[in-house]
Amino acid sequence: MARGLRVSVLTFLLTILLTLTADSVLNFLGLFMAVLILLLIISAGILFDIIGVAVTATEEASFHAMAAKKVYGAVQAIRLVRHADRVSSFCNDLVGDICGTVSGAAAASIVFNLLARGLVTDQSLASLLLIGLVAALTVGGKAAGKFLALYRCREITFKVGIFLAWAEEHLGLRLLAEKGKMRRR
Repeated sequence: MARGLRVSVLTFLLTILLTLTADSVLNFLGLFMAVLILLLIISAGILFDIIGVAVTATEEASFHAMAAKKVYGAVQAIRLVRHADRVSSFCNDLVGDICGTVSGAAAASIVFNLLARGLVTDQSLASLLLIGLVAALTVGGKAAGKFLALYRCREITFKVGIFLAWAEEHLGLRLLAEKGKMRRR
């Protein structure tokens, strides 16, 4: 219950922050940059969905030999798999849903800017087409990403483990730190 409440509050705050930031940036930039930012938001949602599915589908045992040989990122990959429920919740639910919400708001902002510049005259049609395109890119991208994540889960999890090892080493960020003995999957 408390974890769900924390995630809800974090989602609320991040969505407001990202929507305000995206809206401000989109209003300031030209149309080309606004569309590029919209595509980046959609891509981030797809990327995090891929990571969440891959980590959930990966078996921990595949990284033990690598960790024993001190392969860079293997220990972090094991931690990812041991916390697969949290990783999936963060990547698929929190980041994925925020990107979906913010991309919808960004699309609405783009339509508003197109109307204000006189580039479109029918708001309903422009909104319908752009929201439809955003939904198609998001759902299609996530469908293709899930296929990739399931068949390349080990490699994707290991690459994220390498990134986490780099973040720990260079930025001092230690995500998914183990507290005592963790159960193996």
